[in-house]
Amino acid sequence: MNTADILSHLQSLLPDAGLEMDTAKPESLIVVPPESLHDVARCLRDDPKLAFDCLMCLSGLETNDQYQVVLHLYSMKHNHKAALRCGAPKDNPVIPTVSDLWATADWHEREAADMFGIRFEGHPDPRRMLCPDDWEGYPLRKDYKPQEKWHDIPLTVNIPMQERAEQGTL
Repeated sequence: MNTADILSHLQSLLPDAGLEMDTAKPESLIVVPPESLHDVARCLRDDPKLAFDCLMCLSGLETNDQYQVVLHLYSMKHNHKAALRCGAPKDNPVIPTVSDLWATADWHEREAADMFGIRFEGHPDPRRMLCPDDWEGYPLRKDYKPQEKWHDIPLTVNIPMQERAEQGTL
């Protein structure tokens, strides 16, 4: 099945899910509203015609008005792939977890939460995993300002450009 076939099948199973196709990217993907993500993901995993048994990747990203996650799925049984995109507004970036459907989502979601501040509703272990628990901010956000110190340890070194050029560290 290609992405259009998968979307058509999903729309027949979940007609009120608000699914759309986005073909403007390097690969076609299915856009899923946050309130439908868990039901759509369960259907993708459990429906025998789809049988997406493998979550290959879940990545966070930031656009001008949203934080989003992109899920890349694979069916070993049918040898087909699908990509989903789900976004949430920047002022309330909450997306339901899929870690109960694919165990590998556990760490992928924790990474997206740690780097972008996306909250995965229902996640069993939402602790930070890449930054310390008391780290300020989310390093992959476009508006991120690095801390100057963490526990009195300087984190930034201000060396003028000319001096860096002379040291060969540019």
